[in-house]
Amino acid sequence: MSKTVEARGPCLCGAVTLEAKSMSLHLGTCHCSICRKWGGGPMFAVDCGTDVSFSGAEHVARFSSSDWAERGFCSHCGTHLFYRLKESGQYIVPAGLMEFPEAPVFDHQIFIDEKPAYYDFANQTKTMTGAEVFAQFSQE
Repeated sequence: MSKTVEARGPCLCGAVTLEAKSMSLHLGTCHCSICRKWGGGPMFAVDCGTDVSFSGAEHVARFSSSDWAERGFCSHCGTHLFYRLKESGQYIVPAGLMEFPEAPVFDHQIFIDEKPAYYDFANQTKTMTGAEVFAQFSQE
């Protein structure tokens, strides 16, 4: 099992702070077209599990971006707060939001088959296509 830590992350305006009891220190990137449209580029993210709470929760806006997931953002400043799987309640959180108590390790990329040709990362990581990601989730 990968190491997890407690961590927090405030939005730009400070109206919302996300607190995670078990954030993974394994950072990944999603190259899917929805993540790129949402953030203007690939989403660098960490898995924060299901034990997540919010101060300022009344300022969290949610958007159902697919049948299986929703995305959250601050209704005041627009900061991206999370991608949450509806069935499991698992929160995937933009890495830039979080205050890391230890350095994370960039070790995986998903939806590599949707990555545009105009960028590449030098890091050696595990890569998964969209089909491989969906196959993995259907087995869990």
